[in-house]
Amino acid sequence: MNVLGIETSCDETAAAIVSDIGDGGGTILSNVVLSQLDDHRPFGGVVPEIAARAHLDQLDSIIARALDDAGMTLEAIDGIAATAGPGLIGGVHVGSMTAKAIASARRLPFIAVNHLEAHALTARLTDDVEFPYLLLLVSGGHCQLLAVEGLGQYTLLGTTIDDAIGEAFDKTAKLLGLGFPGGPAVQDAAATGDAARFKLPRPLKGRPGCDFSFSGLKTAVRQTALKLEGTASAQDIADLAASFQTAVCDTVADRCRHAFAMFADSHGGTPPALVAAGGVAANIALRETLEKTCAPHGIKLVVPPPALCTDNAAMVAWAGLERLKAGITSPLDFRPRPRWPLAELRAAE
Repeated sequence: MNVLGIETSCDETAAAIVSDIGDGGGTILSNVVLSQLDDHRPFGGVVPEIAARAHLDQLDSIIARALDDAGMTLEAIDGIAATAGPGLIGGVHVGSMTAKAIASARRLPFIAVNHLEAHALTARLTDDVEFPYLLLLVSGGHCQLLAVEGLGQYTLLGTTIDDAIGEAFDKTAKLLGLGFPGGPAVQDAAATGDAARFKLPRPLKGRPGCDFSFSGLKTAVRQTALKLEGTASAQDIADLAASFQTAVCDTVADRCRHAFAMFADSHGGTPPALVAAGGVAANIALRETLEKTCAPHGIKLVVPPPALCTDNAAMVAWAGLERLKAGITSPLDFRPRPRWPLAELRAAE
């Protein structure tokens, strides 16, 4: 069974083909991603109108490349999956309508994929992780801890009450003049910095529950940067970037430990695995921190390869394949959604 996946929820135009290998797992036959970073860099962030136009201009050729890389034609495809939300609605419409058109013309099943579920299920493609497991979803727009109990079955344990973690990285990078995208820029700068130099807060650390908050940390970085304004050296910037990154890692580790306990209370034992997904999961320091956090509890940390943490179509194709195998498809009048909380997702939706 082969599924073509399409991803256009933000600033990557992507198409991929994933195949069912028969024993519950899958294999990626092709995974083409066209980045729009150069288009958005002058603006310091993603411009929705520019992103949607780029998707419209490039998607057909990206799909053709994915088919060529897989060595197949549409005759070999068994289903068409596309991100139908959440995301920038213009781009989501482009991908969804393209997928619906192919599905209608070829009389193939259409699967509307929740972008967050695609991230959540990627570890089942890469590492064959079994349900249930604990999910840390960290990206530019989301920061959540969820219990993943099955396809379409997600229990929210904690979420951010203000900024998402990726947004905090982007705004910190902008404050420090490190460029866009912020996550890789902060990581690179922090590599030569002294993380102990600046005393930054760890919001909500030690408090009950699993919620996150990054606005106070972001404010502290801004205040520190203002004190250095006009006199900051390259080392000052590196030290502040490292201090910020370490504060984020400490905060996430604390929230995860609370989530371990909450998962144990509801499932009768600590989670067998913690899956970290989303673009920020590619951060090396965060991965190392999560390894140290999981080890004392005997919890396996699973993080997909960096290319499958950031937005891509292989994860969309895999989520579509999981649903297609379960007999779950979507009507062609399914309406794309700018907001689509994972905890509200139903298996048959």
